[in-house]
Amino acid sequence: MPTQLDHYRLLGHSGLRVSPLALGTMTWGVGQGWGTDEAEARRILDLYAGQGGNSIDTANFYANGESESMIGRLVQGRRNRFVIASKYSLSMSPGDPNASGNHRKNMLQSVEASLRRLETDHLDLLYLHVWDQRTPVDEILRAFDDLVRAGKILYIGVSDTPAWQASRMQAIAELRGWSRLAALQIPYNLTERTVERELIPMAAAMGMGVLPWSPLAGGVLSGKYRQDDLSADRSAMNSRRNINVATGRLSERTLGIAAQVTAVAGEIGCTPAQAALAWTLLNPAVTSPILGTRTVAQLQDNLQALEVSFSAAQIDRLDAASRIDLGFPHEFLGSGVIGPMFGNVKVAVRP
Repeated sequence: MPTQLDHYRLLGHSGLRVSPLALGTMTWGVGQGWGTDEAEARRILDLYAGQGGNSIDTANFYANGESESMIGRLVQGRRNRFVIASKYSLSMSPGDPNASGNHRKNMLQSVEASLRRLETDHLDLLYLHVWDQRTPVDEILRAFDDLVRAGKILYIGVSDTPAWQASRMQAIAELRGWSRLAALQIPYNLTERTVERELIPMAAAMGMGVLPWSPLAGGVLSGKYRQDDLSADRSAMNSRRNINVATGRLSERTLGIAAQVTAVAGEIGCTPAQAALAWTLLNPAVTSPILGTRTVAQLQDNLQALEVSFSAAQIDRLDAASRIDLGFPHEFLGSGVIGPMFGNVKVAVRP
């Protein structure tokens, strides 16, 4: 359903208001030899904010901290207008065993460093960036809660974490009266729907707003790739195309999905990127897809996704082209076992 950038949404079960499209800044910074320079980033931010956008997503790891530093300079004088989300977990000092991971020491030192780079006294939202399979959940949750109580972070979330761990964390936080998870960041797009098995239903049930990263599947759903691109050198990770082929984002299957997106977009009169973004917003668990724009032109295109409307038939075609097997127990529970379970009496599903 069409909306506007300044028609704000609540983040999970919190009262925090965020825009229906978030501004991703992973590419902000040129220290790595590529990316968005500060002049272009300012134009991007001004365009986004000018239309009412308020949600900025970054991480300490992005461009080795340059993304956060750039944001800090660009929001001066208007910092409180924005909801600034950052992340911790990935190594900022290779070789130092405690400069990475999900544990308390790394969380605290990462937050302090992020605050300095961002030139602010608090983060609106802090994510655990990647599950490290090492740190006890009670340590993570208590460290999160301590930082909330200290006023250094306001809300918490997790990214790239198994559903059973995230739901376990939420249950423990509720039982112990600690800060609850407000957000879940995961990849979600027409080529990556496996998160519909556990992660998205878990988030909806447990009160976490879903913020999809890579809603265009690394550009695959923008329609710019062709069959010839599948022959890219998988060992040469020196271009977005080669990376997409090597990681499986670009394949016969995903090209087929992209072709259907392009066809539907042509019928609507929008770009494939706009159609792909609009599709993610159809899921009621999704709060705000994260835009990975590098230029003002890309942002201008992406923001128009909020104006896209699909017919029921077009939605069916996109779903059919991208459908996945939900696996057990979901397929089993939808196979007819529900009838005998209730003695063939109809019982409403809880909303």
